[in-house]
Amino acid sequence: MNTEIAPTEISAPVHQFAQLFSSTPRGARLARLMGTEQLAAWGWPYDDEVSRTGTLLVAELAANAATHGRVPGRSFRLRLLTGPGLLLPATLRVEVADAGQEFDPVPSRLPPEDSEAGRGLLLVDTLATRWGVVPRDPSGKTVWAELDFGAAGGI
Repeated sequence: MNTEIAPTEISAPVHQFAQLFSSTPRGARLARLMGTEQLAAWGWPYDDEVSRTGTLLVAELAANAATHGRVPGRSFRLRLLTGPGLLLPATLRVEVADAGQEFDPVPSRLPPEDSEAGRGLLLVDTLATRWGVVPRDPSGKTVWAELDFGAAGGI
């Protein structure tokens, strides 16, 4: 597993985007759409590997926040950052902060084969270079995933 206890830092982000979304399936869908649009605005078109992988990470973390981290009346926050590289940003960081208190950062078992749910963090673990979860003040948690890629944009 690629999980880490504490987040790595992007001390001087090249790009930054943050937005609150309702903790609903509609909010998770909007987060995915806006995340994809933001990546395109930063130079990764929809068919680019960085955009496709980043969008999958946003989609999974936002869906988890809306499903498992939901607290009535509380939103979740999507934050995207890119870190510096030689020619282009070399790290994409996706953070989703929600009000939920519980989180198992290491899925302890696979869901049954006929289950249609429960594989999201395995997907995050496969796609992300590293990921983890940290407590959020005053309550809740932030789940983050980072994607490293070369100066030419490839992962």
